[in-house]
Order: sequence, then structure tokens, then C-alpha cells
Amino acid sequence: MKNNLKILSFLLLMNIAAYAQKEEIKQAQSLYDKGNAQEAAAILKKIEYLVINAPDAVKSDFFYLKGNVYKDLATKNIDAATNFALASGAYRDVLLYENDSQNYKYAFKANLALKEMKSKLIDGAYNDYQTGKYKESADKSYEVYLFDKKDTLNLMNAAAASLTSKDYNASIKYFGELKRINYTGKGIMFCATNKKTKKVESFISRNARESNIQAGLYENPKDVFPPSKKEEIVVSLAFSYMENKDYPNADKYYEEGLQVNQNCIDCYINLAYVKLQSKKALMDQMDLLGNSPKEMKEYEKLDAQKDQIVKSAIPYLKKALVLEPKNEDALKSLLGIYRSLNMTNEYNALKNGM
Repeated sequence: MKNNLKILSFLLLMNIAAYAQKEEIKQAQSLYDKGNAQEAAAILKKIEYLVINAPDAVKSDFFYLKGNVYKDLATKNIDAATNFALASGAYRDVLLYENDSQNYKYAFKANLALKEMKSKLIDGAYNDYQTGKYKESADKSYEVYLFDKKDTLNLMNAAAASLTSKDYNASIKYFGELKRINYTGKGIMFCATNKKTKKVESFISRNARESNIQAGLYENPKDVFPPSKKEEIVVSLAFSYMENKDYPNADKYYEEGLQVNQNCIDCYINLAYVKLQSKKALMDQMDLLGNSPKEMKEYEKLDAQKDQIVKSAIPYLKKALVLEPKNEDALKSLLGIYRSLNMTNEYNALKNGM
């Protein structure tokens, strides 16, 4: 008898909780309908942990509303990348629960919302980049990539925008992922000329370009086959590591860049710079040494190692000058090395040839 009462009490509590959730979802829906998306989000956040044990119909109502609420916030450019991600996750939960229950109440609308969000994110990323909001552009492009990993161009856009914004941790992450998936960028770019700006722009598909041409906004359609992005990815990865003062990884990827393109002048110049950075640790050790015979001997040993490091940069700078004889960065760096190593003949020959 006591066990039966316990079961009955538990079921009553479950029914009360489900009723409470439905009422709060209705309240959130009402706020959303009145344009108060932030207040609706606060209510949904408060009850979300309870929805895990709710019936599938309640879950479906909850997550569809959650998707709409966060999509609305993102569309209003309120923490757009984060809120689009939350909306996307909620719509996917709708599809998950409705597939399980075979009761498709919101599935069609959720799919439409996902497609619309992708389009808005792409447009938002483009507009942010055009107005100099590079970090925001990178965040949105990466969210589109997470949304649809087959569309890898968005990952490339995120990486490029991160590099432009000097967010080197993000650019290492994104370029590293591009390298991991062996992205080359080969394919077709659907381009046309903007009638108003006279600039050539690209579209995500042939159909998107065609619809803009038919609308009278664009003209002169043409298909472009871009070159491989492999060198750009490796060199950008190396540069990001160099700016983060991670010289071993910078060295590694600049060397890899030379394997892709033996005439990469930036690789030669930056490799020389990276090589020279390792002498600083030796110089710090030398500065700590005293004047005892033992320490002087250690000093001479470290000094010889330092000179070898400096000499190791010379071939890279010479190669850069073969490719571009008037390159100022390479000329100044090589002159500085010759001076520091007392290579007078080499210094004078280079100086006179300038």
C-alpha cells in the first residue's frame, strides 16, 4: 500500500511539473510574440534543466521556441554568433526529438529556420568584414562552418578574418583545421559584377548568382577557378605562430611552405628572423656568467653557438635576394648579420651592390 502511494505521489509530482513547464513555455511564447525575446530567453533558461524529463511533445515545444528566441536575438545582432549557435542547437534538438517520436510538429519549420540562419550568418559575416569588424566576421563564418562542415569555404573565411584581426590564437585554430582536412580551395567561384559598385563579387551557388542577375543587380557572370590555397594556409599558420612567439612551430611551417613553393620569399625572410630568435636564450645565459676561468670558457662556448645560429640565417636571406634583389628587409637583415659577425668583405660587397 505504501509503495502504491509513493508511485501515485511521484506521478502527481510529474504531472504538476509538466503542467508548470507548459505554463512557463506559454509565458515565454507570449513574451516572444510581443517582441521581448530577452525576457523569453530568461524564462527558457530557467526551466531547461526540467525539460530533459518532459514528454516529447513538451520538448518539441520548448526547443522550437528556444530556437526562435535565440534566432531573433541573433538577427537583431545581439551577440550574433553565440545566439545563432544556440538557435541552431535548439532547432537540431527539435529534429532529434521529433524523429524519435515520429510526431513531426515543427520539423519542417525548423529545417527552414536552419537554412535561413545559414544565409543570415553568411551575409552577416560578409557585412562585418566589409565594415572592419574582422573578429565578429570570423566568429560568424566559423559558426556557419560548424553548422555545415561540408561548406569549408566558411572555415577559410574565418581563418582569413582572424588573421586580419590579429587574433592569432583563433587563426592558428582555423588554419590548423584547414590543414588537417587538407583544404585546397579548388573548385568553382560563381562571380558577377555588381552594377552599382562595378566590383566583381562571388556567390555561394550558381542559382544565387542567377537570381541576382535576374533581379537586375548584377551582370557579366563568369566562373572562376581559383588556385590552390595550400601555400597560403601553411604560410599563414607559420606567421600566426611567429606572431605568438612560438618559434619552433613557425620554423616548422615556414619550412613546409618552402616544400609547397620553393620561391616563397616571405618564407625565406621570416625563416631567417625565426632562426635569429633562438640566439636570445643563449645571450641571456651569457649575461648571467661571471669572470671566473670556468665561466669565461662557458661564455666562449655559448658565443660560438650564437654565431652559428646567426650564420644559419644567411642562406635564407641570400635566397630571398636571388628572388628579389632589391628587397629592403632581406638587405637590411643580411647587412646586420655581416656586421655582427665581422664579415667585412661580404658587408662591403653587399653595400656597394645596393
